[in-house]
Amino acid sequence: MANLDVEEFIQQNRAVADEVETYRGYWESEKHWQPRREFILRNINDFEEPHMDQLLALSMVWANNVFMGCRYSTELLEKVSEMAEGIEVEDAPVFKTRDEIMKKQGQ
Repeated sequence: MANLDVEEFIQQNRAVADEVETYRGYWESEKHWQPRREFILRNINDFEEPHMDQLLALSMVWANNVFMGCRYSTELLEKVSEMAEGIEVEDAPVFKTRDEIMKKQGQ
């Protein structure tokens, strides 16, 4: 679902879109919320109640990895990356591991 598709989905499914807005954390900037909202909207049809918490947790895993560099198991990161395929994040930070930093300092 491209960004235009997300906007179209929101227009056609106002009640779902309004519900998704309630999942925004007060700490989430617009820059962080818009891609996470898109993640939720793209995948919401695969997670019906009582499994909505699982979708919200997966959306946070994806957002934490993208925006804060949090690391998770390979399987989990592969799953959320697949779920987020096609979501464009502007100005996403680039993170380096401790080993990458140490290797560069040793040169």
